Amino acid sequence: MSGPNTDYDPVEVAAVSPAEVEAARDAALAAIAAAADLEQLKAVRSDHAGDRSPLALANREIGALPPQARKEAGQRVGQARGAVNQALAARSAELEVEHEARILVEESVDVTLPTDRDPVGARHPLTTGAELIADIFVAMGWEVAEGPVIEAEWLNFDALNLGPDHPARTMQDTFWTDPADDHVVLRTHTSPVQARTMLTRTPPIYVVCPGRVFRTDEYDATHSPMFHQVEGLAIDEGISMAHLKGTLDHFASQMFGEGITTRFRPSYFPFTEPSAEVDLVCFVCRGVDSDACRTCRGEGWIEWGGCGIVNPRVLQACGVDSSRYSGFAFGMGIDRTLMFRHGLEDLRTLFEGDVRFTTAFGSEL
Repeated sequence: MSGPNTDYDPVEVAAVSPAEVEAARDAALAAIAAAADLEQLKAVRSDHAGDRSPLALANREIGALPPQARKEAGQRVGQARGAVNQALAARSAELEVEHEARILVEESVDVTLPTDRDPVGARHPLTTGAELIADIFVAMGWEVAEGPVIEAEWLNFDALNLGPDHPARTMQDTFWTDPADDHVVLRTHTSPVQARTMLTRTPPIYVVCPGRVFRTDEYDATHSPMFHQVEGLAIDEGISMAHLKGTLDHFASQMFGEGITTRFRPSYFPFTEPSAEVDLVCFVCRGVDSDACRTCRGEGWIEWGGCGIVNPRVLQACGVDSSRYSGFAFGMGIDRTLMFRHGLEDLRTLFEGDVRFTTAFGSEL
């Protein structure tokens, strides 16, 4: 009987043959030496020392060899991978030194040069936008009126003909202070300023009321629980919709350029009668070839705000003789107006406090 066969098949897997391993090692060493910067070396490391590199794949093939051949092949591949890793470490150290030396030269600062250590600041566009709107109306002879943001329920709702069952009074739309029995809210519009003005002054009244308002909206690209409104109120003898239209046309042209006019669409608001939605002529296509306009989406008009003749009930609630005086009121969002004026796509950019955003606007709009 013959003894056990201690010989093995000398045929090896091609990937771990001495010639293949040596070629893969030499290619890796050449690529490492040729890497000119850390970014190139990173790519070389992935190609020649990563999980899919030739030497890594060769290492996986060792298990396919006969048991007697695995030791020699393992040593061969291991030595090659070790040489590559040593070369990578050495080249990485060299390139780190070169990178730091280059940074010192390229980013050097002459500290002896005169400089202004205080950077030029910028005012927030909402502030300058509100002031610009106020200036437009002051130039027309109007006054600016302001009021508190924490307001009595009666002034925010009842005085404006918003009855006890009106949906705006619910928790879904209004922030109520605690306890609710105090009947105090965060104002949902700047109309309470108009009511306060009528209660404390006698006509004629021409006031514009910019300010912050609060509603329980989700915070996203087009909504915010805190935003800004501007409302206008004119109370005098013989006021009509014609006066309202002329005022808003002038306002629109001052904000968006000559030729921008408005149109009215019938609507409903408790505090005005008749009431209308205000649309602007699209300031991009100006109503011409609007089918191709992405801003107005083929309409030629853009919704801007609401307006109307002051409801006689509001005049009476605020102590104004509705048989003698009439008036008009309007309101629109300052944030929305600025988005139109400057092509902003996300409302949140106005509130995130990024100084790079505000700096682009400078000190004046």
